[in-house]
Amino acid sequence: MRTVPPLSPMYTWKLPRELSAPVPAEQRGPGRGRDSVRLLVSRGTEVTHHAFGELPRLLRAGDVLVVNTSATLPAAVDGRMGSDPVVVHFSTRGDDGRWAVELREPDGRGTTRARAGGPARSEVLLPGGARLVLEEPLARDGEGDGGRLWWARVSGAPVSRVLGEHGRPIRYSYTTRDQPLAAYQTVFALPSADGAGSAEMPSAARPFTASTVAELVSRGVWLAPVTLHTGVASAEAHEPPYPERFAVPEASARLIGAARAGGGRVIAVGTTAVRAVESAAGSDGVVRAAGGWTDLVVTPERGVRAVDGLLTGLHEPEASHLLMLRAVAGRAAVDRAYAEAVRQRYLWHEFGDVHLLLPD
Repeated sequence: MRTVPPLSPMYTWKLPRELSAPVPAEQRGPGRGRDSVRLLVSRGTEVTHHAFGELPRLLRAGDVLVVNTSATLPAAVDGRMGSDPVVVHFSTRGDDGRWAVELREPDGRGTTRARAGGPARSEVLLPGGARLVLEEPLARDGEGDGGRLWWARVSGAPVSRVLGEHGRPIRYSYTTRDQPLAAYQTVFALPSADGAGSAEMPSAARPFTASTVAELVSRGVWLAPVTLHTGVASAEAHEPPYPERFAVPEASARLIGAARAGGGRVIAVGTTAVRAVESAAGSDGVVRAAGGWTDLVVTPERGVRAVDGLLTGLHEPEASHLLMLRAVAGRAAVDRAYAEAVRQRYLWHEFGDVHLLLPD
């Protein structure tokens, strides 16, 4: 699988720590639910402020929301490399049964510090008698990636059992405590028959509830399910995404095509949904059923072919995701929205507020 080179930072300002959401919305006060988050709406450089519950009224009949059905895995497992404790992040399952994994050192503050994984043939003992052996680094354009991600093989127990019995969701140090796996599943998540899933939650869909979906459908908004299994993010280097497995089914491709033909807007729920749809879109903008691995990185230079809008979380200023936002809405719109989000004290990250970018 081809990988992509690092990208330059999007912005140089730093996110104030107090703007990171430390717990899920439903834990921030009595009477709150998943949908108790704020919704920043951009139409070009015009910015308005809403509650997430207003989303169905901000869309219109004939629009299509593309949603990612990938379920979040309990992808963090404690292990030992020699006498050293390590945390293994299971990122992506390969076609040959190996997994791309990341090793981290426990530090008591959530997901831990990054650790170089090598050398090859290094062994990590996992709970339940399983053994993980690092085989080769996940190459980046023919060069090593600094040892962050390695292809590894697990023996002694199926990975599904290791994760199911001993894994927990990956979390970062801006959150205050571990959460149950259910807190990291979206209303659209479906278990995969082959045990694949996302190492990190496709979090743009987290605020959706069954009642939100029902209201959207009652107003004539269509849902087009796709799947993209996300790998682990680089909390330190903010690298662009590695190749990931995706699927755009025939029914969803047809629904997207019908919406575009009828004047409806195609709005992706999350950057993962954009990557999946754009990977299935031809140069003519037509989305066709597709699946496999995608190494597509959506940038302003590449642009978008099938997506008209995007519902997403708020990303750190260094995150490569912001290139995709610029591809969808333009730099001026993104700059204006993020300045307003900081000024109005919106909350960042997977448990935070969300941002809807619509055509001007």
